[in-house]
Amino acid sequence: MAELRNQSTVTEFILVGFEELQDLQIPLFLLFLVIYIATMVGNLLIIVLAVTDQHLHTPMYFFLGNLSCLETCYSSTILPKMLANLLTGGRTISVRGCIAQLYAFGILAATECYLLAAMSYDRYLAICKPMHYVSLMNDGACIQLVAGSWMIASLIITILMLLVLQLTFCGSNEIDHFFCDLTPIIRLACGDTNAVELAGFINSSIGILPSFLITLASYICIITTILRIPSTTGRQKAFSTCSSHLIVVVLFYGSLMIVYVLPSTIFSLFYTVLTPLFNPLIYSLRNKEVKEALRKIVKKYL
Repeated sequence: MAELRNQSTVTEFILVGFEELQDLQIPLFLLFLVIYIATMVGNLLIIVLAVTDQHLHTPMYFFLGNLSCLETCYSSTILPKMLANLLTGGRTISVRGCIAQLYAFGILAATECYLLAAMSYDRYLAICKPMHYVSLMNDGACIQLVAGSWMIASLIITILMLLVLQLTFCGSNEIDHFFCDLTPIIRLACGDTNAVELAGFINSSIGILPSFLITLASYICIITTILRIPSTTGRQKAFSTCSSHLIVVVLFYGSLMIVYVLPSTIFSLFYTVLTPLFNPLIYSLRNKEVKEALRKIVKKYL
């Protein structure tokens, strides 16, 4: 204890995620700048189309517009600081700034899990309960699902962050990551971290796991229903209504699971940086309604 008291309190962290690639900082900056711009343009375009095109005023595209809004915030939580560090060569972030980034990232990631589950439920009703879809997935239900996703995610992450704020940092200040994630921060804390680790485990159990199980159960029912459709054309038409969302779900949860089993900067980049870029591309390329809305807006303004 005397040794800990003699150590100075850490006021800033050093992000060492790209330390081994110092010679490639400018190329990496340009690469991630292009990715960030493309992500913002793609997701903002989806939002604009979902709001302005009357044909997209359906529950599916209401959820998609909210997902794109979420992805825009998600990318803006991580990439601007990363770009600044790559451009200037600096790698520092204040402790408060780091915790604020972790807080925002945590809420957005948890909200995305719940929102993907809500979208899966929407596709389940559309395919498995088509006669009741309009009555069950009305405007009020859509708003409640989106608002509930944000509220539950904010609540569980806020509780976790209140415990993180009680941590003290007085030893090493190097975070082996390119952004402030929970596990690397806990490793740098002085004293007992059992409460934070337990809260993190509970949050994963009541946050990510239930939403994943809802998504999984929804698609089991969807696939079972599609396989029972007698005609090949009918099966293809039914599957086309959920294929884009299924790809997004596989990319998101697949990369999360890989990072959990094999933590690495490369896999973390995939779900934090590349997934928000891929999502609007997947929906734009695979959905006829989105392509038609995009064609109309291009024809109108060009």
